[in-house]
Amino acid sequence: MNSVNSRPPAGRLEATPASRWHVLAASAMCYGFDAMDFMMLALALPFLISEWNLSLGEAGMLGTAGMVGVGLSGVALGWFADRYGRRRALIAGVVIFALFTAALALARSRWDVMALRLLAGLGLGGVWAAVTTLINESWPKESRARAVSWVLSMWPVGVSVAAVLAALVLPRYGWRGLFLFGALGLLAAVYVYFFVPESPLWRAQHSRPAGVSRTSVAAIFAPGFRKHTLLGTLASACFLTAYWGANTWLPTFLVRDHGLSAASMGRYVLVLNVGMFCGYPLLGALADRIGKRRALVLSFVIVSVLLPIYASLDNLSALLWIGPVVAVFFAQTGIFGAYFPELYPTRIRSLGAGFCFNIGRGIAAFAPFAMGQLASMVGLSRGIALCGAAFLLAGLVICFLPEQPPFASASDETPST
Repeated sequence: MNSVNSRPPAGRLEATPASRWHVLAASAMCYGFDAMDFMMLALALPFLISEWNLSLGEAGMLGTAGMVGVGLSGVALGWFADRYGRRRALIAGVVIFALFTAALALARSRWDVMALRLLAGLGLGGVWAAVTTLINESWPKESRARAVSWVLSMWPVGVSVAAVLAALVLPRYGWRGLFLFGALGLLAAVYVYFFVPESPLWRAQHSRPAGVSRTSVAAIFAPGFRKHTLLGTLASACFLTAYWGANTWLPTFLVRDHGLSAASMGRYVLVLNVGMFCGYPLLGALADRIGKRRALVLSFVIVSVLLPIYASLDNLSALLWIGPVVAVFFAQTGIFGAYFPELYPTRIRSLGAGFCFNIGRGIAAFAPFAMGQLASMVGLSRGIALCGAAFLLAGLVICFLPEQPPFASASDETPST
């Protein structure tokens, strides 16, 4: 506990090697459980549709409710992290999403699901900003993209765990039993509480009274930051509209369009996420080698071509084996996690990065609903294929952000920056 609560020596702005590994391990746990809880609704969706006789549009609104909560979380917990600490914000986010995901087991109508998913989203979104900021302020810039990408590669791990749970739990205990497993995220909160120290950069910043008073949403729209905030949010919105538009409906696409059982669907989703897991370190290494902006643009162009091809396949074997190749290029979140925090100084870093990514998620909140409506008219396969255009648009927006972010050397800035 001493390493958690003690203040770092005066002038020391770098984390110790031991604390870096605790930050990395805890962040990986938190983000993995975040992904697991996030994906549970998509996996349960075909069964909610069947039990309550929902239309595709009504089912899409269940996913949209959670995304609205995520968007609000990006502002609320981002501000909280800059004002009260990255560690406290991470614990708060995990506890909120774990408890409210488990509470979905008690839902009696789609309105209950929407309300509880909205509340769970208030925690789900804040985890991304907290872990990316902690890593950016703990790891050296030459390995930062790989460190962030490795942690965010726990997203497909968490989704894969959810898929395995779905294959085991749904046939026997139904969707209510699946949601109860959401409470497992509390284990990650316990690890953070006992083993993760606060960011030394944040502590140095907040040892000065001026560091506390300047934390506000207006600060990320001040001259010098406004362009980064607007373009970063737009890029996230395009990327996440495509990502969630496709991924929310992929399980239903496999069940309805290809006749897979719950167990078989879980295996297909698992294989997809093996590809995404491989994509995080691959894209992270690429970003450290050629630059984060270039790696983002290249990966968006590739996935905009591959996704429509995947959605048009009829052969189940082809879907199984080509899916992981496509999913490699769903892993841009890792690069965003390394890139966005470098656009802002310490005093507004978590708020700025969290705003760009999670308000982007909030804007993308209607992607599941819009996809449901679109699928009602043109079919799920064509709707998923059209998500490729949004991926391409995200790449175009990224071209207008700087190749060399102004705060890439976080440890070189002074607390008054």
